[in-house]
Order: sequence, then structure tokens, then C-alpha cells
Amino acid sequence: MTQGPSRRQILGAATATGLLSGMHHGRSAFAAETHAGRSSAESSNDPTSRASISMPKISLNTSTIRGHQLSVPEQIRVTADAGYDAIEPWIKDLRGFVDSGGKLSDLKRQLDDSGIGIAGAIGFAKWIVNDAQERQAGLDEARRDMEMVRELGGVVMAAPPIGAHNETALRDSGPIELEVIAERYRALLEIGDEVGVTPLLELWGFSPTLSRLGELAYVSTAAAHPSAAVLPDFYHIYKGGNSMTSLAMIEASRMPLFHINDYPDQPPPATIADKDRVFPGDGVCPLVDTITMLLNNGFAGTFSLELFNPEYWKRPVGEVTQEGFTKSKAVIEQAVVKATANSRS
Repeated sequence: MTQGPSRRQILGAATATGLLSGMHHGRSAFAAETHAGRSSAESSNDPTSRASISMPKISLNTSTIRGHQLSVPEQIRVTADAGYDAIEPWIKDLRGFVDSGGKLSDLKRQLDDSGIGIAGAIGFAKWIVNDAQERQAGLDEARRDMEMVRELGGVVMAAPPIGAHNETALRDSGPIELEVIAERYRALLEIGDEVGVTPLLELWGFSPTLSRLGELAYVSTAAAHPSAAVLPDFYHIYKGGNSMTSLAMIEASRMPLFHINDYPDQPPPATIADKDRVFPGDGVCPLVDTITMLLNNGFAGTFSLELFNPEYWKRPVGEVTQEGFTKSKAVIEQAVVKATANSRS
């Protein structure tokens, strides 16, 4: 059995990245830099200004309308029409657009004209796998993915544990220690630094690796890289058997993007699947209380609506995008109100 890292190594990595929430000194230096642009009024001793909680941006992850089989320009159009602040497309769709003769510069112009940004993107580069040749191919693919995101004006994208996400994959390649995953995530982060796009370590609740918030925090911390950051998801937190309260242990500024969704009380975590996700507020997830906690801890990222519900794909796309935006906004607004009240008490 491989010997685990020492307490000194863990604390050293935590200090290097600032991922874990500070217990004695408040936010990390990373968070202080992130919020350095606040006005002098907000940084003053005026308790009213300090209590102000801003409404986070809301994005549409295009998985929510995947079954409608829209082109990327159509995805951007319906996202903007519904009122979202940003869109989170899939790399596969962007590649298809380019391969069919489209230009990313045209998409960037459409985004600008529509008044929405790109919150990130969903790619599946195999940066985590054991086979060295396959992993290098995955890193090369990740670089190309990041370059596309950067050309569209994005600065982050998802980095899920594809290739180590089920028992079959790990049986074929062998187990991967968390310390090794951290080293491979660091290699991905170094490419991100070169391109200007940060890969966000994504939680997958069904995966044998990175299904627990503790694993996510450990790998990001042990990577010991200043750009390390994570991408949580309410559904995956539940699917992986985590407690929502554990989110408080991750520095809020290290969550620039967060997938928002809800889930019913049945099926249970062991058998619930992506298709069972529902609109925020339609399930049993403690969204308002959890988002309130995030906001009070300094969360200033974007919530991106990520659903895979085939029943929604049977409805007109405009209805789905509008209902998704309205219900996401309602839940987040309730949390903003509670967080503001908490900060003033």
C-alpha cells in the first residue's frame, strides 16, 4: 500500500493553494486578490456597505437543452432570450460548429451582441488516466479545448475525471492514488496557465474517484498550484453521499463556477441518475440554505444550470430555458436575501 501524505505535506499544500477556508484569518490571499477591485465604500468600516450581498450570475449549461439538438448559434440565441447572463457550451458542439465551417470569431461576436458571456465549457479530455501516451493525448486535447474557450472570451472550463469515472475504466488501467491525481491535475493547470484558461476540478458523484468533496479538496490542495480551483454540483454532492455543509471547508473564491440543479427524494443516491435532475426548487435539495452559506462565505462565482432531464427535451426549448432561468433566479434571490440578513445581524 502506498504511504499517504504526511500532515505537514497536506498543510503545506493547503497553504500553497489557499483552497481550504481559513479558520483564524478569514479569506485567503487568493480571495483578497479576487475582491480587490471593490469600491472604497465596500471596503470601509460602514456596516451597511459590508453587508451588501450581490446577486450571482446565472448561466445555462447546454446539457439542459441537449435533446433539442440546436446548433451553437441557436443555443446562444435561446440562452440570451431567456435572460441568462452566460452560457456554458459543450466542447463537442463547438468542435462540430467549427468542423462544419463555422468561425469562433462569429460566435464571439454573437455573444457580445447578445450581452452574454461564456461561463466555461464542458470537455472530456483524459488528463487523469494511467497510460502515459493516452494521458499526453488527453493533455493535448485539453489544450485545444482551452484555446477554443479562450477565443470565446472564457477563462475557466470543466475538468472532470473522465477515464477514471467508473469501475470498468479503473479495472482496465489500475487504481489511481489521490496524490497521483494531484500531480496530473497540476500538469493540466500548467497548460491552463499557458493558455489563460483555468481547468476546474469537477466533482462527479458516481465516480470511484473525485466523488467526495474531501477528495476534491485534497487533490486541488495537493496539486500545490496557485490556480487550482473546483467545480461542485448540487446533484453530484448528493449522488456522492456528501453533506452540503462540507462546502464550507472550501475557500469560496476557489469555486468560480457551480452547477445548480435539484433532485427528487426518490430514487436514493445509490440509483439516482442524471436524468432525474429537476429544476431548482422542484426537488428536495436544501438549495436556499446552502447558497446562503456560500454567499456568506464570500462566493462570487456563477451558477450554471445543468440538467439532463429527457422530459424537458420534449417541451418547446423556449419554455425550458425560461423556466430554468426563472426557477434558478428565484432560489438564488431567496438566498441573497437570507445572506444579506445574516451579514447585517
